[in-house]
Amino acid sequence: MSNDMIERKILFETSGKEVIYLQDSSLIVELPKGRKTLSTSWLNGGYKDNIESVLNHTIAHRSHGAADLEGGNVEEYLRIVSKRLGIKPENATGMLTTASMENAVIVSDSFRGLEVTVIVTGGVEINGGRAGDEASYYQEDERFEPVGGTINAIVLIGADLLDYALTRAMMTATEGKTAALQQLMAPSRYSSGIATGTGTDMMIIVADSTNPIKLTDSGKHSKLGELIGKCMIEAVTKTIGMQSGITAITQRDMLVRLERFKVDEAMYWKVASTLEGENKKPIFIEKLRRVAKDPILVSLTASVLHIMDEVSWGLIPENAGRKAAFAIMREVPSIFDIDMELPFNDILNDHDTILDNWIRVTAWVIKNI
Repeated sequence: MSNDMIERKILFETSGKEVIYLQDSSLIVELPKGRKTLSTSWLNGGYKDNIESVLNHTIAHRSHGAADLEGGNVEEYLRIVSKRLGIKPENATGMLTTASMENAVIVSDSFRGLEVTVIVTGGVEINGGRAGDEASYYQEDERFEPVGGTINAIVLIGADLLDYALTRAMMTATEGKTAALQQLMAPSRYSSGIATGTGTDMMIIVADSTNPIKLTDSGKHSKLGELIGKCMIEAVTKTIGMQSGITAITQRDMLVRLERFKVDEAMYWKVASTLEGENKKPIFIEKLRRVAKDPILVSLTASVLHIMDEVSWGLIPENAGRKAAFAIMREVPSIFDIDMELPFNDILNDHDTILDNWIRVTAWVIKNI
């Protein structure tokens, strides 16, 4: 069945008559006349006042770069997709992702007639990154190779915004996205930091120039900014859970928290096998997986990792951070009522990193439970 024969499924309609619907692997927002858009798209990106359709399209996982797309580049591919969907490319703007449109989340909120609706798709399990991480490519001669994993957001504002307020709205929405990732402790895949987004995130802001509500401020102190931020946090949190499986519950695991430092079961076993006691790998790994989900241990892990973060940011002197982390480590055996006394003088080492000491202490505890 061709794309133009596939039924459009209406998902939501705003009070301003913007219609959000699903068609095959695309989510489309049909805009009434008089809409202003600010878009990061290759197709009609930047500020425009003639956009009639906004789309978010899922590309095949087999596509690895712009040259693999039909048409040979992203802009031309979006034109082709638009035409197949029955949309005029000259009046459209859109985004690409490998995330499923079935995992799109729509959140809407209002205050005294001011309505904000946010539509988000997202995944961070592959491409989550932190601002300032080392680059994945250097763009030259308009050739680069994008990677998978993207958070795409469409923000529909039921008010007329001055042009500068439109750009501020994008800043506020971006901060909302980042706040959601930080609250989930979503890891960067390129450093030991917490992700602030992905390397391929896109966003489209839409305002209604025909609306009698005229606003000049969309920053965090304004009610509009509050609505944008809250909607973004909720939508990003939900879609990341659906697409990437990262939720408050899945993050309640010591091994998950340690992933951003490249710590895994193999590393734990390597350390545990050097400590006193019986060396039976299957038994140790089973206990490690079970103990790692203990909420008290996860809380202590979070405390130690935050100390490490603050040391790396220069907020805490390394020696002070180490002493505080060691104090936390001394409490770990008491959580599990271990009869044996942990030989801290043999295990804790001032010359090793806080992380190395944490792994040794917790490996000893797990081995002796």
